[in-house]
Formats: sequence, structure tokens, C-alpha cells
Amino acid sequence: MIVTVTPNPSVDRAYDLETLEVGEVNRALRTHLDAGGKGINVSRGLNQNGVATIAVFPIGGPDGPLLVSELEAVGVASHPVRIAGTIRSNITLVDAEGDTTKINAPGPVLDAAEQDAILAAVAEHLDGARYVVAAGSLPSGVTPDFVIRMGRLAASRGVAFALDTSGEPLEAALRAGGCAIAKPNDLELAELVGRELLTVGEVRDAAREIISWGNDAVLVSLGAHGALLVTATGCWWAGGDPITPVSTVGAGDSTLAGYLSVDGPEPERLRTAVAWGRAAVQLPGTEVPRPEHLDVAAVRVVDDPNPSLALKEL
Repeated sequence: MIVTVTPNPSVDRAYDLETLEVGEVNRALRTHLDAGGKGINVSRGLNQNGVATIAVFPIGGPDGPLLVSELEAVGVASHPVRIAGTIRSNITLVDAEGDTTKINAPGPVLDAAEQDAILAAVAEHLDGARYVVAAGSLPSGVTPDFVIRMGRLAASRGVAFALDTSGEPLEAALRAGGCAIAKPNDLELAELVGRELLTVGEVRDAAREIISWGNDAVLVSLGAHGALLVTATGCWWAGGDPITPVSTVGAGDSTLAGYLSVDGPEPERLRTAVAWGRAAVQLPGTEVPRPEHLDVAAVRVVDDPNPSLALKEL
């Protein structure tokens, strides 16, 4: 069982356009509606591929029941926690070239009692769990300490903690240590260490700096250039031939879901992660890949890649 926690969930509405004309009336070719938020996306991906998961998240306002019903429709188990505020609705515009414009609403305010209720909901599902995944932004009223508390809760029950957030919550949780896998992108990692990262070696060294804070592994997504997986003793790159994206929204969430979906050697977990991410960008909206979308054989893995190689050359 993998427990995902999405403190700031959303109903994601995506519109496919021929072109986006700013300041003009735009007519959509197609529309998509999905239950959204990074942790929810991870659960959706795991569920589509037969991996047991449950999604924990707050709900409130008119979109709350819609979010729950969308998950029920695709068979994702959930534990919604009622709050006084209103969850957000996010908008994504995707043109024919695959260029994506995303508008994220701020989300509700969670008070201390509501935050405690979310952590209590997580605690209910820890027996037999393999991972607790904290993913996405924090809504108003929630400090980075909430993520630290979640990691400590998982550790107290012997459950591995995975983290996919950004900014101050990411840094605070990683400096607290105890994270089994963190999934920043290269820009988020650069912000963490306070310097520009242009080469494989610079990313590897930055990831190992994060590991030295008391964490186990860092999975760095590089967008179209694949991903790097770094541990204290190993470094691997995985990627494939160029592909034309349909929508990049949620691809990183699918990458993390792919990594969590399998046990075994780190290179094979990375290969699976990248295969899931590559499949996700070829699907519309925030649709997650199913087994028939995955092409693991198309992903190359390189052990100890050349540290002087520029990221843009991968």
C-alpha cells in the first residue's frame, strides 16, 4: 500500500486549443476534467497500474464532492477530510504544439485542527504501508512543519517517506532528514543548494549535498532530458529518444509513481520512472499512463554518467 497526501488538491480542467491567442476569445477543441493535485496524480497512476494506494486530502466547497466522485469513477481509494474552506480548481491550456499554460488557484486556508485531522487520517492507513508520499504545494495556514510532522509520523511506524514539493517546505523537510526519496526538478534542486546547475556532475553533487542532510536518494527530473537518480554511492541517468509532448502537466507525478511502483535495483526503478513520465507527456490533460502506454524498453540507463556533460546535451 502506498499512501499519498495532497494538502492542496484541485479539480483540474484542461482545454486543448489550436493556438492560444492572448486577449482574444479562444475556442477549445476538447476539454478534460480530472481529480488533481500531485499526490492524487501519484495515486491515480499507481491505481491504473495495479498498485495498491489510497489518497488522503482535504475537501470543501462545491468541487469537493466532484473530486471524490472523479476518483471513485476510476477506482482510486480515498480518504477525504472535511474542511471549512473551498478546494481549488486549476486551469490548463494546451495548444497544438504542446505548449502548456497553467493557472493554479491558491486553495483554501487550513487551520490547526484541520491539519491534525489530515495527519490522523494518514495514521489510519500506515499498517502495512510501504510509502507515505507528501506531494504538492501547501495551502494557506500550513507551515513547512506540517510536512516534517508527516515524515516523522511515517518514520514512527517504519514506513518510508517520499517527498515531492518545492520551496521552503521542500528545504525544511529535507534538512530535517529521514526522506527515502525526494523528487525535485533541476531548478528546484538548484534553489535548494543556492547555485546554478548546468552539468551532470553539478546535479550529482547537489543531490549528494541533500543526501548528506540525512536523506537516502534524490530523483531529479530533467524534463525532456530524462532524469538522474542519485544515492550516496551511485548515480544513474535515464532517458530516451525525443518525443513530441501532448501535455506535460502531471508528468513528474507519473515519474514518481513509476519509481514507487517497483522494488529492485535502483537502475531499474529509474528506468520504470522515466518510462512512466515519457508516457504521461504523450497523453492529454493530466491523464495518467496505463500499462499499454508504457515502453520501458525504449528507456536507456547509464551508470555513472559523464559528470562534465551539460544537461542540455543529455
